[in-house]
Amino acid sequence: MLENIRISKDFLPKYYSISQKIIDRIRAGELPPGAKIPSENEIIKIYNVSNTTARKVLLEIEKGGWISRIKGRGSFVNTSNIVNRSATKVLSFTKNMRQAGLVPSTRLLDIKTIRKGMSITISGRNYNIREPVCKITRLRIADEIPMMIENRYISLKFCLGIENENLEDSLYEIYMNKYNLQITQIDQSLESIIIPEELNKHFQTDKIVPGFKVQGVTFCGKELILEIEESIYRGDRYKFTIQAVP
Repeated sequence: MLENIRISKDFLPKYYSISQKIIDRIRAGELPPGAKIPSENEIIKIYNVSNTTARKVLLEIEKGGWISRIKGRGSFVNTSNIVNRSATKVLSFTKNMRQAGLVPSTRLLDIKTIRKGMSITISGRNYNIREPVCKITRLRIADEIPMMIENRYISLKFCLGIENENLEDSLYEIYMNKYNLQITQIDQSLESIIIPEELNKHFQTDKIVPGFKVQGVTFCGKELILEIEESIYRGDRYKFTIQAVP
Protein backbone atom coordinates (compact mmCIF):
# COMPACT_ATOMS: atom_id res chain seq x y z
CA MET A 1 0.00 0.00 0.00
CA LEU A 2 1.24 3.48 -0.89
CA GLU A 3 0.41 4.89 2.54
CA ASN A 4 2.88 2.47 4.13
CA ILE A 5 5.84 3.74 2.13
CA ARG A 6 8.39 5.70 4.13
CA ILE A 7 11.18 7.81 2.66
CA SER A 8 14.47 6.97 4.34
CA LYS A 9 16.82 9.81 5.22
CA ASP A 10 19.49 7.80 3.45
CA PHE A 11 17.87 8.76 0.14
CA LEU A 12 18.14 12.49 0.84
CA PRO A 13 21.04 14.26 -0.89
CA LYS A 14 23.98 14.83 1.44
CA TYR A 15 23.99 18.59 0.81
CA TYR A 16 20.30 18.81 1.76
CA SER A 17 20.75 16.95 5.06
CA ILE A 18 23.65 19.20 6.04
CA SER A 19 21.81 22.37 5.05
CA GLN A 20 18.86 21.35 7.25
CA LYS A 21 21.18 20.83 10.23
CA ILE A 22 22.54 24.37 9.85
CA ILE A 23 19.04 25.80 9.34
CA ASP A 24 17.96 24.05 12.55
CA ARG A 25 20.77 25.87 14.37
CA ILE A 26 19.53 29.18 12.98
CA ARG A 27 15.92 28.45 13.95
CA ALA A 28 16.99 27.48 17.47
CA GLY A 29 18.92 30.74 17.91
CA GLU A 30 22.29 28.98 18.16
CA LEU A 31 23.25 31.02 15.10
CA PRO A 32 21.49 34.36 15.79
CA PRO A 33 20.84 37.12 13.23
CA GLY A 34 24.13 38.58 12.00
CA ALA A 35 26.16 35.51 13.00
CA LYS A 36 28.62 34.05 10.52
CA ILE A 37 27.79 30.48 9.52
CA PRO A 38 30.39 27.81 8.64
CA SER A 39 32.31 28.58 5.46
CA GLU A 40 32.66 26.22 2.51
CA ASN A 41 36.02 24.99 3.81
CA GLU A 42 34.65 24.52 7.32
CA ILE A 43 31.71 22.49 6.00
CA ILE A 44 34.17 20.27 4.09
CA LYS A 45 36.14 19.60 7.29
CA ILE A 46 33.17 19.22 9.66
CA TYR A 47 31.08 16.93 7.47
CA ASN A 48 33.84 15.29 5.41
CA VAL A 49 32.29 16.22 2.05
CA SER A 50 33.56 17.53 -1.28
CA ASN A 51 33.77 21.21 -2.16
CA THR A 52 30.90 20.68 -4.62
CA THR A 53 28.66 19.39 -1.83
CA ALA A 54 29.73 22.20 0.52
CA ARG A 55 28.90 24.76 -2.16
CA LYS A 56 25.45 23.21 -2.62
CA VAL A 57 24.88 23.39 1.14
CA LEU A 58 25.42 27.15 1.16
CA LEU A 59 23.31 27.62 -1.95
CA GLU A 60 20.45 25.67 -0.38
CA ILE A 61 20.54 27.76 2.81
CA GLU A 62 20.75 30.98 0.82
CA LYS A 63 17.87 29.90 -1.43
CA GLY A 64 15.72 29.49 1.66
CA GLY A 65 16.37 33.12 2.61
CA TRP A 66 18.22 32.25 5.79
CA ILE A 67 21.56 33.85 4.94
CA SER A 68 23.25 36.49 2.84
CA ARG A 69 26.65 35.84 1.29
CA ILE A 70 29.09 38.73 1.26
CA LYS A 71 32.01 38.39 -1.13
CA GLY A 72 35.33 38.18 0.68
CA ARG A 73 33.70 37.99 4.11
CA GLY A 74 31.48 34.90 4.26
CA SER A 75 27.82 34.03 4.86
CA PHE A 76 25.75 35.66 7.58
CA VAL A 77 22.34 34.92 9.11
CA ASN A 78 19.73 37.34 7.84
CA THR A 79 18.14 39.74 10.29
CA SER A 80 14.79 39.00 8.64
CA ASN A 81 14.37 36.29 11.30
CA ILE A 82 13.76 39.12 13.78
CA VAL A 83 10.07 39.86 14.28
CA ASN A 84 9.03 43.49 14.13
CA ARG A 85 6.49 44.54 16.76
CA SER A 86 4.85 47.93 16.74
CA ALA A 87 4.69 49.61 20.14
CA THR A 88 1.89 51.86 18.90
CA LYS A 89 -0.62 49.22 17.73
CA VAL A 90 -2.93 46.83 19.55
CA LEU A 91 -1.71 43.64 17.91
CA SER A 92 -2.03 40.12 19.24
CA PHE A 93 0.97 37.80 19.33
CA THR A 94 -0.83 35.37 17.02
CA LYS A 95 -1.52 38.00 14.37
CA ASN A 96 1.99 39.46 14.74
CA MET A 97 3.61 36.07 14.10
CA ARG A 98 1.37 35.26 11.15
CA GLN A 99 2.22 38.59 9.56
CA ALA A 100 5.89 37.60 9.91
CA GLY A 101 5.20 34.31 8.12
CA LEU A 102 5.63 32.21 11.27
CA VAL A 103 3.38 29.59 12.87
CA PRO A 104 2.37 30.73 16.38
CA SER A 105 1.50 28.57 19.36
CA THR A 106 1.07 29.04 23.11
CA ARG A 107 1.92 26.91 26.13
CA LEU A 108 0.16 27.62 29.42
CA LEU A 109 2.78 27.35 32.19
CA ASP A 110 0.77 28.33 35.24
CA ILE A 111 -2.63 29.64 36.37
CA LYS A 112 -3.77 30.80 39.79
CA THR A 113 -6.32 33.05 41.46
CA ILE A 114 -4.83 35.84 43.55
CA ARG A 115 -6.92 36.95 46.50
CA LYS A 116 -5.47 40.41 46.44
CA GLY A 117 -5.17 43.20 43.94
CA MET A 118 -2.36 43.90 41.50
CA SER A 119 -0.62 47.22 40.92
CA ILE A 120 1.98 48.50 38.51
CA THR A 121 3.68 51.83 37.83
CA ILE A 122 4.19 53.02 34.25
CA SER A 123 5.73 56.41 33.42
CA GLY A 124 5.24 57.54 37.00
CA ARG A 125 1.56 56.64 37.12
CA ASN A 126 0.22 53.89 39.37
CA TYR A 127 -2.42 51.48 38.06
CA ASN A 128 -4.41 49.04 40.18
CA ILE A 129 -6.69 46.04 39.66
CA ARG A 130 -8.86 45.17 42.63
CA GLU A 131 -9.14 41.56 43.81
CA PRO A 132 -9.80 38.88 42.81
CA VAL A 133 -7.30 38.52 39.96
CA CYS A 134 -6.52 35.56 37.72
CA LYS A 135 -2.79 35.30 37.01
CA ILE A 136 -1.69 33.28 33.99
CA THR A 137 1.83 32.62 32.79
CA ARG A 138 2.27 31.64 29.14
CA LEU A 139 5.15 30.81 26.84
CA ARG A 140 4.59 32.18 23.34
CA ILE A 141 6.20 30.23 20.52
CA ALA A 142 6.73 30.76 16.78
CA ASP A 143 7.92 28.00 14.44
CA GLU A 144 8.73 25.99 17.60
CA ILE A 145 11.06 28.73 18.85
CA PRO A 146 10.24 30.29 22.28
CA MET A 147 9.74 34.02 21.67
CA MET A 148 8.42 35.48 24.92
CA ILE A 149 7.12 34.71 28.39
CA GLU A 150 4.17 36.67 29.66
CA ASN A 151 2.44 37.10 32.99
CA ARG A 152 -1.08 38.47 32.68
CA TYR A 153 -3.15 39.57 35.66
CA ILE A 154 -6.80 39.54 34.57
CA SER A 155 -9.60 41.21 36.46
CA LEU A 156 -12.21 38.62 37.46
CA LYS A 157 -14.65 41.49 37.88
CA PHE A 158 -14.86 41.60 34.08
CA CYS A 159 -13.90 38.00 33.25
CA LEU A 160 -15.48 35.78 35.89
CA GLY A 161 -14.70 32.13 35.17
CA ILE A 162 -11.98 32.85 32.62
CA GLU A 163 -9.81 30.17 34.28
CA ASN A 164 -12.15 27.62 32.73
CA GLU A 165 -11.48 28.85 29.19
CA ASN A 166 -8.77 27.52 26.87
CA LEU A 167 -6.07 30.01 27.83
CA GLU A 168 -3.76 28.83 25.08
CA ASP A 169 -6.13 30.60 22.69
CA SER A 170 -6.03 34.33 21.97
CA LEU A 171 -7.02 36.29 25.08
CA TYR A 172 -8.25 39.15 22.93
CA GLU A 173 -10.70 36.81 21.23
CA ILE A 174 -11.85 35.42 24.59
CA TYR A 175 -12.42 38.96 25.88
CA MET A 176 -14.45 39.85 22.80
CA ASN A 177 -16.36 36.65 22.12
CA LYS A 178 -16.95 35.36 25.67
CA TYR A 179 -17.24 38.60 27.65
CA ASN A 180 -18.22 41.10 24.95
CA LEU A 181 -15.31 43.36 25.91
CA GLN A 182 -13.53 45.72 23.55
CA ILE A 183 -9.92 46.81 24.06
CA THR A 184 -9.95 50.61 24.13
CA GLN A 185 -6.38 51.47 25.17
CA ILE A 186 -3.08 49.92 26.19
CA ASP A 187 -0.44 51.86 28.15
CA GLN A 188 3.02 50.25 28.05
CA SER A 189 6.62 50.73 29.10
CA LEU A 190 9.62 49.10 27.41
CA GLU A 191 12.96 48.35 29.06
CA SER A 192 16.05 46.54 27.77
CA ILE A 193 17.32 43.78 30.07
CA ILE A 194 19.42 40.63 30.22
CA ILE A 195 17.01 37.71 30.48
CA PRO A 196 17.27 36.15 33.99
CA GLU A 197 19.04 32.78 34.10
CA GLU A 198 16.03 31.07 35.67
CA LEU A 199 14.09 31.69 32.44
CA ASN A 200 16.72 30.11 30.19
CA LYS A 201 15.06 26.71 30.46
CA HIS A 202 11.92 28.13 28.87
CA PHE A 203 13.88 29.87 26.12
CA GLN A 204 15.89 26.66 25.59
CA THR A 205 19.27 28.33 25.88
CA ASP A 206 22.19 28.37 28.27
CA LYS A 207 23.61 31.60 26.88
CA ILE A 208 23.33 35.19 28.02
CA VAL A 209 20.42 36.53 25.98
CA PRO A 210 19.31 40.18 25.76
CA GLY A 211 15.63 40.88 26.17
CA PHE A 212 12.87 43.45 26.38
CA LYS A 213 10.78 43.79 29.51
CA VAL A 214 7.32 45.06 28.65
CA GLN A 215 4.86 46.21 31.28
CA GLY A 216 1.38 47.17 30.22
CA VAL A 217 -2.12 48.06 31.30
CA THR A 218 -5.09 47.14 29.11
CA PHE A 219 -8.34 49.09 29.34
CA CYS A 220 -11.83 48.01 28.28
CA GLY A 221 -13.37 51.43 28.80
CA LYS A 222 -12.54 54.78 30.36
CA GLU A 223 -10.40 54.04 33.42
CA LEU A 224 -11.62 50.41 33.41
CA ILE A 225 -8.54 48.18 33.74
CA LEU A 226 -9.04 44.74 32.24
CA GLU A 227 -5.56 43.33 32.71
CA ILE A 228 -1.98 44.09 33.67
CA GLU A 229 0.86 42.54 31.70
CA GLU A 230 4.48 41.81 32.57
CA SER A 231 6.27 40.13 29.67
CA ILE A 232 9.82 39.35 28.61
CA TYR A 233 10.60 39.22 24.90
CA ARG A 234 13.76 37.71 23.42
CA GLY A 235 15.96 40.57 22.28
CA ASP A 236 17.58 38.43 19.60
CA ARG A 237 14.14 37.73 18.07
CA TYR A 238 12.37 41.07 18.33
CA LYS A 239 12.69 44.68 17.41
CA PHE A 240 10.17 47.32 18.44
CA THR A 241 9.06 50.25 16.30
CA ILE A 242 7.45 53.44 17.57
CA GLN A 243 5.60 56.04 15.54
CA ALA A 244 5.96 59.66 16.62
CA VAL A 245 3.38 62.18 15.41
CA PRO A 246 4.30 65.90 15.55
